Amino acid sequence: MTELGIDIETYSSNDLADCGVYKYVEAPDFTILLFAYSVDGDPVVCVDLAQGEELPADVMAALTDPSVTKTAFNAAFERICISKWMGLSEPLPASQWKCTMVRAARMGLPLSLGQCGEVLKLADGKMKEGKILIRYFSIPGKNGKRHLPSDAPDRWEVFKQYNIRDVEVEQAILKKVRRLEAPAFDDELYVADQEINDRGVMIDLPLVEAAARFDDEFKAELLKEAQTISGLENPNSPAQLKAYISKVTGMTVASLNKKNLDELDGQLKYWPKAQKILALRREMGKTSNKKYAAMLKCVCNDGRIHGLLQFCGAARTGRWAGRLVQVQNLPQNHLESLDDARYLVRQGDLTEFEMNYANVTYVLSELIRTAFIAAPGHTFHVCDFSAIECRVIAWLAGEQWILDVFRQGGDIYCATASQMFNKPVEKHGQNAELRQKGKIATLALGYGGGVSALEAMGGKRLGLTESEEKEIVNLWRNSNPKIVKMWATIEKAAITALKTGKTVPVHRGIEIGKRWGMLTITLPSGRVICYPRASVCIEYGDGWRGDHEIIEYEGLNQTTKKWGSVRTYGGKLTENIVQAIARDILGIVILRARKAGLNIVFHIHDEIVVEATPDQALADVEALFSTPIEWCKDLPLKGAGYTTPYYLKD
Repeated sequence: MTELGIDIETYSSNDLADCGVYKYVEAPDFTILLFAYSVDGDPVVCVDLAQGEELPADVMAALTDPSVTKTAFNAAFERICISKWMGLSEPLPASQWKCTMVRAARMGLPLSLGQCGEVLKLADGKMKEGKILIRYFSIPGKNGKRHLPSDAPDRWEVFKQYNIRDVEVEQAILKKVRRLEAPAFDDELYVADQEINDRGVMIDLPLVEAAARFDDEFKAELLKEAQTISGLENPNSPAQLKAYISKVTGMTVASLNKKNLDELDGQLKYWPKAQKILALRREMGKTSNKKYAAMLKCVCNDGRIHGLLQFCGAARTGRWAGRLVQVQNLPQNHLESLDDARYLVRQGDLTEFEMNYANVTYVLSELIRTAFIAAPGHTFHVCDFSAIECRVIAWLAGEQWILDVFRQGGDIYCATASQMFNKPVEKHGQNAELRQKGKIATLALGYGGGVSALEAMGGKRLGLTESEEKEIVNLWRNSNPKIVKMWATIEKAAITALKTGKTVPVHRGIEIGKRWGMLTITLPSGRVICYPRASVCIEYGDGWRGDHEIIEYEGLNQTTKKWGSVRTYGGKLTENIVQAIARDILGIVILRARKAGLNIVFHIHDEIVVEATPDQALADVEALFSTPIEWCKDLPLKGAGYTTPYYLKD
């Protein structure tokens, strides 16, 4: 036996979607019901554990045998569940597992087993009955009762067939996705990722419990106030609120989304009651504080939250996605004294808290980061790259003036403004007012965007007119001709590769080709990003733009969340490449930390959070960031960090 393909069906009274697999297996009634497996691609066998059958001795031994590779779709689930079922004190080592879902993600395929099978057009896909059967056998019923095999023998037999089919589908997918070999560092990075999830991060439970209660109680106060002012039964109801505003003002309100709310607020200045109701509803609708409730649902018995990160969760780039608490989009903090606010929340008195802070929901959102704390006897070293995407795109394009700014330790936003407006710009000195224009241009325009990209980055909030925005776009592009040229170079290379099937070298080791009907881009690290079923089509122009070639591929539409045709272009391909390279750079840092015995508890974008012992210095962590990387030795990289007992944005 060299490879064991596994799929299990389980039962737990804990809600998997809310709490994650680590909390899921902590339920006293957790158990594995069915264990289906395939040895080296042989026909699938299903072991009915729920009815007393036992795993064969060789399969049981294989679970801990390092010479046998275990595979599963979303292998973390099987690995953690089987570890608990075996009674192990530590999870089975991730180094012995290969995740078929991760392999599919590397090829740009869906993270759902059923959807992945459909996209690959497998003859026998995932059985549709599965969801109903899982609700019946794997989840407590509405009355809390658990259904046993003896309650519905016919259904149970179908459930066993469903379990078998899942392994068959996984094996069929594995045959297709294993042809893309990941570089060794990325396989090692998957293991490091699993170890980070296994390690988890501690939360300040008294703070989180009090904050969740404060949020509920304060929003109940807001609701009562809104009901009193408006006379509405439910001021949170869009239909009721729109009808109320229409009745009071005579205006017709089409939508209450964030953009419309901003515009509507200004229009209601002559109707203070309606304006107040709108303000109250906005406060009640803030979702960031729901993270406290999410933390309480998934915190484990050890006081830590595990499984916050999804390896290769972001399509194409291979970046991580957040899970459970979504650490990738935590609100920033700007309070002068986080310690004081944290103390008052931990005291648990909402009335006293309101006496010190008028805007309760705002302060609670500022404290979300601080809910993650270092374990007793440890501290956090938080370290990140400065302007990593800006560095990478300049390195790719050969925009030397930008690289020189970073090598000399300059302020890239001041330097960009100086380059654009042809005058010296200092952060707190001459022409300082231009720095913000340099900053918004740097952040918004690197991937082919124009005025709309500036708008999305907050152009109007800066008071910029459309004319000024157009000027900024032109000045930035004139200042960065090599980056602008790179957009066209990458698009042309992709079109050529798709039309001819030839591999086109671009720059810095990047190669664009076509394999298995996919557009493939090989990165400097050796990792490949994929665009399934890519092709070139003609878009017939009218007006100023004539007929032109368009690149299309299949992927998850970010608007509809459905699998279908997606269009891309040079600027977007550049963005994917830059973000993928930045991800690989962070990956190297994570592997260095692992080798140095530095325990990362989670990471966000270009930042890592290390739970350090007293003998592990911040300088040890910062050194991980500045050491040159073999495949981008001339890329100027630097990390800066700080030490803190709880997580925050310094």
